[in-house]
Amino acid sequence: MIDIAYEEAQAGLAEGGIPIGAALFAADGRLLGRGRNRRVQQGDPSLHAEVDAFRAAGRQRDYRSTVMATTLSPCWYCSGLVRQFNIGSLLVGECRTFSGGQDWLAENGVRVTVLDDDRCSAMMTAFIAEHPDLWHEDIGLAP
Repeated sequence: MIDIAYEEAQAGLAEGGIPIGAALFAADGRLLGRGRNRRVQQGDPSLHAEVDAFRAAGRQRDYRSTVMATTLSPCWYCSGLVRQFNIGSLLVGECRTFSGGQDWLAENGVRVTVLDDDRCSAMMTAFIAEHPDLWHEDIGLAP
């Protein structure tokens, strides 16, 4: 599951965007939707990776059995999406560079698994070092 999210993050980076990818899966592992942070590419401040994957999945009758895989711990905005729609499981590639709302989600009944994937961490660490202003804008820390 994290491999698809990672592919999306790489695609976003190749497009000049922020390298965060996500994918939403059914309980049986079937891919429902995949996406990436497209804030830069689309000029849309709300188009985070989890939102893109969620939109690509289309309407589901029940999200409790779904799994959201994301290369980076979700920000508060994306954590809110997971909580609002009662997504049951969250698979996080890494949380070394950003810890987001994963603990809050776990405290509120979401099954959270952190993989500590070196690929995800290396990609995000390099991006933050090369583009600190864009990163701070993305997470709401811009001056």
